[in-house]
Amino acid sequence: MKISKPRGTRDFLPEDTKKRRYVESILRQVVKNWGFNEIITPTFENLELFTLKSGEGIVGELYNFKDKGDREMTLRPELTAPVMRMYVNEMQAYQQPLKLFYFENCFRYERPQKGRFREFWQFGVELIGSKRADADAEAIALASEMLKSVGIKGDLHVNNLGVIRHLLSVLETEHQSKIMRLVDKKDDTGLNDFLEDINAPADLRMKLLELICLTGEGAVTKARELVGNIPEIETFQELLTLLDTYGVEYTINFGIARGLDYYTGTVFEIYAEGLGAQNQVCGGGSYQLIQLFGGGDVPSTGFGLGFDRIMEVCELEAPDDKPVVIIAKDSTRLDAVKVATKLRLHMPVYNDLMKRNFKAQLSHANNIGARHVVIIGEQEVEAEKVTLKDMSSGEQELLTIDEVIEKLTCK
Repeated sequence: MKISKPRGTRDFLPEDTKKRRYVESILRQVVKNWGFNEIITPTFENLELFTLKSGEGIVGELYNFKDKGDREMTLRPELTAPVMRMYVNEMQAYQQPLKLFYFENCFRYERPQKGRFREFWQFGVELIGSKRADADAEAIALASEMLKSVGIKGDLHVNNLGVIRHLLSVLETEHQSKIMRLVDKKDDTGLNDFLEDINAPADLRMKLLELICLTGEGAVTKARELVGNIPEIETFQELLTLLDTYGVEYTINFGIARGLDYYTGTVFEIYAEGLGAQNQVCGGGSYQLIQLFGGGDVPSTGFGLGFDRIMEVCELEAPDDKPVVIIAKDSTRLDAVKVATKLRLHMPVYNDLMKRNFKAQLSHANNIGARHVVIIGEQEVEAEKVTLKDMSSGEQELLTIDEVIEKLTCK
């Protein structure tokens, strides 16, 4: 009986996995160079961790289940909440700011479509303990650098939610939250209808609709004219100055809302070319979550990169790591094992496991694209050497194992 993979999941063949691991390694090196340390959290968590963060409505999007102890569990749908839990449980005594990163698979029970899967990979960063614009600027600059490092052209949009929250402060909290979600979804019709339903003051409605349309050069000046010279505007200007210093290209966009109540100030999104409608590859900002999970009032900032979407448009090619192929006769098969063992300390090596004859082994090496083969016959064993053959030029040399290692590792 043939069993198919679950809907919304994927198998990654060797060539796909090779490229994914290569891109992952580049991203890892960038975040390490910026002083971030990797963490790992459990694949499943208590369901309450995510309902506390996002409300009961999220349950329909989760792979949740009861374990044998009748406890409500779920496969993690994202990593920020688990990291905050880890901080509260394990890391409150650590020196701040904490600079953490992760690369893990996540799970959401949603309708699979282009760019969206039920199992997906997220590369994320959390910077815990600083409420300064410096922390927000470093997170944004890091996200931009990560995408640049793998050849992704990103269109970065930034905002400070403090500005729109200041404008909405005269409304009930639940009304503010609803408005932020509608702004995040770019649902202009729904927003207008809701403002009508709650009888929002006409002046507020006019300013809000004008504010969320402000983008690009001069947007901060126009926002100041709408809401006044409030501290949030000055904080936003400080962030922009820092981004200019980092050399990060960005677009001011007061319509970026992220739609989640825990975002407190800076928010940003990055859109990549070549992905169509589902083109957001990164999102994040400053937030307050630690208090919700039993910790103190600790500010944080962070972001998540959609690794699968990055891979859809990433054109990097992984380095060629074709193995050296050992070719031996049946009489020298044991000698071939010894040679392969020595060479594997320095390079990938393929040793025949099918008992092919000499000619068939050479043909197989050619078929898999081997650049070099190491031939071990009776004469080579007697001379305590091997024949190294360049498959492109056909050139052959009789060398010691150490000479082979030196020649191939210096390329």
